[in-house]
Amino acid sequence: MGCYSPLRMLPRFAADYRALLWTLVLTPGLVALQFARPDLVPYLWWVSCYFALSCGVIAHNHNHCPTFSDKRANNWFGNWISVWYGYPTFAWIPTHNLNHHKLVNRAGDATITWRYTNSHNVLVAASYFFVSSYFQSDPIKAFITKAKAKNPSLYRRIIGQYVFWAGSHVALAATAVALHGWKKGLYVWLMVCAIPAFFALWTIMLFNYEQHVHTDPWSDHNHSRSFYGKGINFMLFNNGLHAAHHEHPGTHWSKLPEVHAELAPKIDPQLLHYSMWFYFFRQYVVATFIPSLGTKQVGRAGYDPPDGRKVDLTSDDVDQAEAGTNAPMFGA
Repeated sequence: MGCYSPLRMLPRFAADYRALLWTLVLTPGLVALQFARPDLVPYLWWVSCYFALSCGVIAHNHNHCPTFSDKRANNWFGNWISVWYGYPTFAWIPTHNLNHHKLVNRAGDATITWRYTNSHNVLVAASYFFVSSYFQSDPIKAFITKAKAKNPSLYRRIIGQYVFWAGSHVALAATAVALHGWKKGLYVWLMVCAIPAFFALWTIMLFNYEQHVHTDPWSDHNHSRSFYGKGINFMLFNNGLHAAHHEHPGTHWSKLPEVHAELAPKIDPQLLHYSMWFYFFRQYVVATFIPSLGTKQVGRAGYDPPDGRKVDLTSDDVDQAEAGTNAPMFGA
């Protein structure tokens, strides 16, 4: 029998020490500070929203390229991030790895941006979360059902993550109530934990919408919109470099700038933006009055396949036995 090495419990990439700082220290530390000092909540709750969002991005990165060598450490880390991100992180496997990466905004992708319209405006963007969440429920249910039938060990881990996620929020709410009474306690939990978690889920899906709306899913390189500014990519662990990620999904997030630099000359300039904030301002403020400054469809839309076949918007089936695009969070 081989000796167990504690090194397997350490991050595989040095850059992930920052991810651990964000998730294990700063995120819960900020929550603890606001639980202890409710008078700070009006000033700090929006900072908790950022850290919840960063936990969602880290969950995405962890799902594609696991943080640790040890599967137990990866499972525990996935459970921990679920609390702050707002949903059990196993759901990335059926909805993202096995569905979105496979189809990339073509028919069958549960997260398509053009399900009801290919228009790009603030109403479609704001409501995308609700539409996308509804249709992502199908691959999640299918994944759980097949895990229950074919892989009891995986099924137990999925149920365990739901229990850990929900139980943690019950414990957080109960702690806040015990410290401050029902009214103030629920206010603290809502502002510090629940609203940031919802913000993270909504914003992660908004990012997916912005990174694929009006792109060409049939193209080798124009399938995604990227934001390459250093500031936003530092804060969001290189989530802006989306084309690079789609073409090299198993590459660690810290290596994506090099991949992006190689790919950028091959990508339509309309899909490359330095500032995410300027992009949002131009698209949702300026283009409201000057529509010509808004995004335009680049190449073929997802509903316009090159072979002319009729598109079926039913979400593609997923198999829990598939390796998918990495999907290592549960050792799959």
